Amino acid sequence: MTPEIKALHDIAVSNYWPALAPEIGLGVVALALLALELLLPKRQLATVIPRVAILGFVAALAWTLRDWSAVWLGHELFGGLVRQTTDSQIMRVFFLVASLLVSFIATIVLPKQKAPRVEFFHVLLVATGALMLLAQSNHFVLLFVALETVTVAFYILVSYFRASPLSLEAGLKYLVMGSLSSALLLFGIVLLYGIAGNPLLAGHTAQSMNFAALGEFLRHNPDEPLALVGAALVLSGIAFKIGAVPFQIWVPDVYQGAPTPVTAFLAVSSKAAGFALLLILVRGPFLPLAQVTLPLLSIFAALSLLFGNLAALPQRNVKRLMGLSGVSHAGFLLVGVVASIARTDAVSWAPAAVYFYLFTYLLGAMAVFGVMAHVAGDADADQDFRHYAGLARKSPLLGAVLACGIGSLAGIPPLAGFIGKLLIFVAAFHARLWILLGVAIVAVVVSIYYYFGWMRAAFYEEAPPSPERAAVVPLHLGVAASLTLVSLALATVLLGVYQGPFGQWIATR
Repeated sequence: MTPEIKALHDIAVSNYWPALAPEIGLGVVALALLALELLLPKRQLATVIPRVAILGFVAALAWTLRDWSAVWLGHELFGGLVRQTTDSQIMRVFFLVASLLVSFIATIVLPKQKAPRVEFFHVLLVATGALMLLAQSNHFVLLFVALETVTVAFYILVSYFRASPLSLEAGLKYLVMGSLSSALLLFGIVLLYGIAGNPLLAGHTAQSMNFAALGEFLRHNPDEPLALVGAALVLSGIAFKIGAVPFQIWVPDVYQGAPTPVTAFLAVSSKAAGFALLLILVRGPFLPLAQVTLPLLSIFAALSLLFGNLAALPQRNVKRLMGLSGVSHAGFLLVGVVASIARTDAVSWAPAAVYFYLFTYLLGAMAVFGVMAHVAGDADADQDFRHYAGLARKSPLLGAVLACGIGSLAGIPPLAGFIGKLLIFVAAFHARLWILLGVAIVAVVVSIYYYFGWMRAAFYEEAPPSPERAAVVPLHLGVAASLTLVSLALATVLLGVYQGPFGQWIATR
């Protein structure tokens, strides 16, 4: 058997398709939606399509939980493209839960705009599958293809309300900035691929796009200038996805112009995907380059904390405020990432703290976006503090859920966000990141001002006399909507009081 044939045989043997059953299932459901559009009467599409999509997400989530401790975890699959770990399993669950909640928000917002359902849920299913693959990537080819699939999906979703000038403007801005970030990422990958395959350097390899092979090469050449530049460009491309400074310029306009469910998807899933990639890279192949990645990410973290909170202070449009506060949350998460590589011996649990923070952000942000979906009228992008005046009196349920969500995002005890921030602070303390820790504490104090300005409007301000300036609040929420919002609020409180298996997992890292 020739070496070429043996290599192909080894790749074929490692192609274990059941490992990707949830992603394949989402793809099948996405195609089924297109078939249903052709077969069903138009009057049934509005109800059938969301239900089928949600059922697909539930089935994929059940399958992922069923295979939680599968025998192939830790092994390279599909010729080294995929590597499943406990961390990647956690992120697969994260993306499925997030997409379920995005689907819930979409069932509220899309009917108000009379927007088509099939295309939205089809793209959402495809993007979720790509996000799940992204969290399992072990090779730059899979990383780039999955990341660009998600990015193209967002190009479509951000500008989904074609009749809205702000939505179209947001889509154009995201397209331009997304193309720039993709160029940075691809250029960095090309530099790493070229320099790692140089036969004049120790440890060179023809498999330089595989993370394990690249890491071995970088351990032999930690000071190679082109490798350092390539890694910096890759990290810069990922920094765009998480909305970190100085790549955050698109965030306020895109968050405001995008439909509310898309804003929620961007705020939660896109950010989480970026941090999953960061942890894979900086604790894997880029670990020998800590002399560059550590200061670079530290600067990103400090600037994101300062800019996000200071820029949010004068904001009264709640969608722009969520975008700028998301920049601040990216800063907190970056502190955890920096702690995970600053002292890997002392803070081995820092990645788990980052994942826990992501789940607290998921619950708090989705609770807030769920309330925003109910309050928003026909002008989805125009949501101001004044629209929330008197909200708690008009709908105590929406007011309570909004308070839980905002309180968690602000880090108020005993809500889950407080524990998430506390874990990040403890990780920074053990890693001796004194400057970042100080900046993060100041950021928490500053954030309370704009978060509580929103709560003050909802609980203490009177509704304006002009009907068009008042909150558009339904008198009676549906049973499904009420249960979902209450579940998010209760989960936020419960996770703040009792971390359960998640806390045990962090403690044993």
